[in-house]
Amino acid sequence: MTATPKAKKAKASRRVRLADLAEACNVSIATVSRALSGEAGVRPDLIERIQRAAQDFSYALPSTMAGQSILVLASAAAMEDFARSQFTLNVMQGIEDHAKLLRASVTTQAIASTEQEQEVLAKAAEDPNIVGVLFLTLDDEQILAAARGFPKPVVLLNGDDPSMQFSSVAPSNRAAGALATDYLIGLGHQRILFLMRRGRRTIERRFEGWRDRMFPRGRDYDPSLVIEVSDWLPNLAAQAIHERIARQGCDFTAIVCAGDVLAQGAMQALQSHGLSVPDDVSVLGMDGLPQGAFLQPPLSAVAMPMREIGAAAVDLIRDVRSGPAMPARRIEFACRLVQRGSCGPAPSIRL
Repeated sequence: MTATPKAKKAKASRRVRLADLAEACNVSIATVSRALSGEAGVRPDLIERIQRAAQDFSYALPSTMAGQSILVLASAAAMEDFARSQFTLNVMQGIEDHAKLLRASVTTQAIASTEQEQEVLAKAAEDPNIVGVLFLTLDDEQILAAARGFPKPVVLLNGDDPSMQFSSVAPSNRAAGALATDYLIGLGHQRILFLMRRGRRTIERRFEGWRDRMFPRGRDYDPSLVIEVSDWLPNLAAQAIHERIARQGCDFTAIVCAGDVLAQGAMQALQSHGLSVPDDVSVLGMDGLPQGAFLQPPLSAVAMPMREIGAAAVDLIRDVRSGPAMPARRIEFACRLVQRGSCGPAPSIRL
């Protein structure tokens, strides 16, 4: 919940104090101090409220990274997403905003090959100003392997390391897939397609969440309910749904889409067949991007905590760098359902 300050923000000429944050959040100065320094004993929701107030007041947090820089290396998948949607943009905003609070800067670079990565990491290892590296949306095992000997903290953002040698921060994608499917099952849907592009582990987790709910313990798994596309493009999603209906008819009443952009294409295909969304078929996206509100009907979706995972990755770099030695950890953030207009009760199935 965003704190609502009881007074106007402090003017630039007056330094914001802990007392100002305490007053804005209706807590003690000691609680603010513990929350901002990472000490134990403060509820997570209260920490979030205090940190949000600190950001609103432009209060510089205590930091062991002041004046230094975090290197963000973006994979080809991250750069592709940056050009097409707002997911990477929002994650980067979370990184930059939180780094600013810690009085640190962010350096970014796209990487396309292991050779390029090795060159960049070699320079970063020698640069005393670089405190750690964030790999954004990376699944390439060769690139991960090349980073294993890097002497500074490395965190995977919007990804994970199956060997658990690197710490990572991501949405809880499997739980998100389950949340989406549970919601549609609760509306009476039984034949629910899953529309996806394979390749990334995060997307496979979303698929696994759908499968967990549709086919508990693997019982009666029906692969015909899985529709795959070769790229994250609305026209490919539309084509896949066209082909499915031409081949088997509309033998489903809902579609869970592994990304909002695929949901956009699915809705276009359904409507071109004279099918109403959501009266005939419900469509649920996964990402929760703001532009989904402008579709017709507005897209219901499972929203990913994009800025939050960016901020958490910065904190993890700080913790690994300055805290006691600890094993690699995997941090997952809960996702939430955004109900707009593209989902409704299940109709009778047309065979």
